[in-house]
Amino acid sequence: MKKLFQKKKETVDLNRRSFMVGSASAGLIMAFAPTLVSFDLSAAEAVSQEAFSPTIWWHMTPNGDVIINIAKAEMGQHIGTALARIVADELECDWDKVSIEYVDTDKKWGFMVTGGSWSVFQSFKPLSQAGAAGRIALIEAGAKLLGVKPGSARAEKGRVIAGSNSVTYAEIVQKGKFNRTFSADEIAALAIKPANKRHLTGLNQDFKALDIPTKTNGTAVYGIDAEVEGMVYARPVIPPTRYGSEVRKVDDSKSKKVNGYLGYEILKDPSDTLQGWVVVYAKNYPAAIKAVDLIKVDYKKGETASVSEADIQAEGKRLVSSDSTGTLFVDEGDVAKARIEAKESIEGLYTTDTANHFQLEPLNAVAEFKGDTWYVHTGNQWPSLTLPVLAKALEVPQEKVVIKPYYLGGGFGRRLYGDWIIPAVLTAKAIGRPVKLVFTRADDSLFDQSRSASTSLLKASFDKEGNFSGLEQAFAAGWPTKTMAPDFMPPGVDGKGKVDPFSASGADHWYSMVNHRARAINNELAQKTFTPGWLRSVGQGWIVWGLESFIDEIAHKLGKDPVQFRLDMLDGKGKQAGKAPESVGGAKRLRNTLEVLAKKVVNIKLGKDEGIGFAVSAGQERTMPAWIATAAHVHVNRQTGKITLKKLYAVVDGGLIIHPNGALAQIEGSLLWGASLALFESNAYHNGQVRSTNFNTYLPLRMNDMPEMDIEFVDSDEFPVGLGEPGVIGVAPAVSNAVFNAVGVRLRALPMKPSHITSVLRT
Repeated sequence: MKKLFQKKKETVDLNRRSFMVGSASAGLIMAFAPTLVSFDLSAAEAVSQEAFSPTIWWHMTPNGDVIINIAKAEMGQHIGTALARIVADELECDWDKVSIEYVDTDKKWGFMVTGGSWSVFQSFKPLSQAGAAGRIALIEAGAKLLGVKPGSARAEKGRVIAGSNSVTYAEIVQKGKFNRTFSADEIAALAIKPANKRHLTGLNQDFKALDIPTKTNGTAVYGIDAEVEGMVYARPVIPPTRYGSEVRKVDDSKSKKVNGYLGYEILKDPSDTLQGWVVVYAKNYPAAIKAVDLIKVDYKKGETASVSEADIQAEGKRLVSSDSTGTLFVDEGDVAKARIEAKESIEGLYTTDTANHFQLEPLNAVAEFKGDTWYVHTGNQWPSLTLPVLAKALEVPQEKVVIKPYYLGGGFGRRLYGDWIIPAVLTAKAIGRPVKLVFTRADDSLFDQSRSASTSLLKASFDKEGNFSGLEQAFAAGWPTKTMAPDFMPPGVDGKGKVDPFSASGADHWYSMVNHRARAINNELAQKTFTPGWLRSVGQGWIVWGLESFIDEIAHKLGKDPVQFRLDMLDGKGKQAGKAPESVGGAKRLRNTLEVLAKKVVNIKLGKDEGIGFAVSAGQERTMPAWIATAAHVHVNRQTGKITLKKLYAVVDGGLIIHPNGALAQIEGSLLWGASLALFESNAYHNGQVRSTNFNTYLPLRMNDMPEMDIEFVDSDEFPVGLGEPGVIGVAPAVSNAVFNAVGVRLRALPMKPSHITSVLRT
């Protein structure tokens, strides 16, 4: 992912930046210097004049309090705590004096995105260096106050110590003068602490989270809580098709009878994101809800008005069945030759239904125009993607739009691209007053960026001696990145087009195979029916579902134990050796997690119709692998087909664990999300829209279906990687493989339904 970010002008290139540590009225400030060379101002002058760009990492008040700025979205993952720990550990400050502030979208903060499980991974090095540079500056100033050389002083928990004498950080800030610039070379030379020197990060550390108290005492402010003076309430009328709908006429005669109804607007969107939109506004939200229910809009529907789930699946099957479709994502060895020379071959077609986000907090935004600037109050995961579209819709320069941050009541990828903000700002612009637009659950569902239905065809070849000789994987779905962030799509390895990396990752697995080909195909019918979305684990969730289930099929064909078969291919040779810093050890680390897991479950006594299945995964991408081995213990009722997920096991190597409680919560949540997608969550497109729009028909995992969980983290000092999404990936194939081991039924469709089992057992 790093290469993709380097395409963006806003990106912080640490190789060309230097750090400044300077004094100001607020105390001590740590910031980026604009350039490495030709910097005319001293650090102290630059800080006092705010002549720095793009990010102020943190500042320390005269009483020693450390305020760390968080340019990420908080949506339940406690990212503020994790990032603050990184800074505070290197800074050697007192954790009780640390607080966090979430920042708005001012350009000084640079490129802003919270997704892909990237936050800790991408922030670890610069935040560690920012903390270390601050510590050095404090030691230098503290040593001067103590009358010793910096080399004979050390920092520890908010004090600079020299022999039996010490001075607090607060005293240093009050008495010392800071005017220190660290060049890029000096920054690169700053060593990050080894594990045995850490006091705030690592598996054995347990300190209070900074962002939990407000969530438990009711003071946390979410986007849906935002209010501004003089605002009206609005609700959208969702058109019958995502694209191509046109409003012919509107009849609001019944809506006018609703007390508080103010009117409606037919939106014209210069960004062309919204097509055929009507928004109703009222004095209060209940009135807006009622008015939309009563309003009648006559539409010219778009071309996908009759598209069904079956149509999308049929198109996916057609696409993967042809050798001429798509773009090669992996092409190693000679798969075609292996196929021709094969004595035998097997294949499996794996599918997933449409799935939706259904985040707890429905979409919402408050839009107001003040002075010459538009202010948006909402929770958004990817402001740097959203702001240009808002500016285009409003026909104003991007610097005239600011997103004010709020907690997100669930994101899971839905709040990356902020398309729901557009109707809020356009309505506010049309009526000339602030607007708070809130989607009902049904509105949210109909406008959701669904995880596309998917189809994967896998083929394995076996040579004349019966050995496994080649793997082909073709997979088709709607691509989120194609619609929402096309600049992030690299060319395929065959040069025949671009590929959505988030809809292909996982096919570039860590197994050593002589012949391996993976072909990514865009399902254009899905693409034009709705906006495909990034949903927690993204493409890995459906691509590895097919891959890891099929690996078991290959092992059984060879008469080998599926665990040993995997271990044999996780040899860490060639490209599978990994690289520094993100994947040191490569496939051997994944192998280790599977070995640990296999020993953990080897002595479990299975009852009748019970089985244990395994899967390995290395999400989110090869450039940021979290090594996870997953096992599922299931019971299958042969009469009803019901699968009971009794227990999930996961052994996780995520490198250095920054915030242990947060990491555990992330893995627990992602395992349960994976279980929900594996066994329950399913939607279907009908007449161009999703059929299920609320929890009475969309059925995620319920409390009575919760499995036990056994999660073990590998103690590691390797580079930390993201853990928000990777736990999802291995659950479905582990469950499927367990079902096969329990009753001999191979399941190839998600979610795995009782009817899938009974239809086989009764034949």
